[in-house]
Amino acid sequence: MAINKKEEFEKQEIELADFAKAIGHPARIAILKVLAKKDVCICGEIVEVLPLAQSTVSQHLRELLKVGLITGAVDGVKSCYCINWITFKKFSEKFNQFFDKSKTLVQNINCC
Repeated sequence: MAINKKEEFEKQEIELADFAKAIGHPARIAILKVLAKKDVCICGEIVEVLPLAQSTVSQHLRELLKVGLITGAVDGVKSCYCINWITFKKFSEKFNQFFDKSKTLVQNINCC
């Protein structure tokens, strides 16, 4: 039986991995692009512009909501979504720090 050892990693590593997982699907990138392009809350338009069923889009929206990259509000039978720019900026900064630090380490090591 497999044992989940996720909790043995640092909080920052877990958050960065969760963020990477959330944006690790092309449909989620497409959803974020649609939301960023409109820069307002969108209700039903996301399903109309993606080549996916409504239930599949809902699954992807749930993953983006789980890490806080988007926010949602129920308006009657519709759910409206928009990008959470504060969370997006936080993760963007964490990724940049990770890559900047990695780049510095690689430049200082003679490796094949």
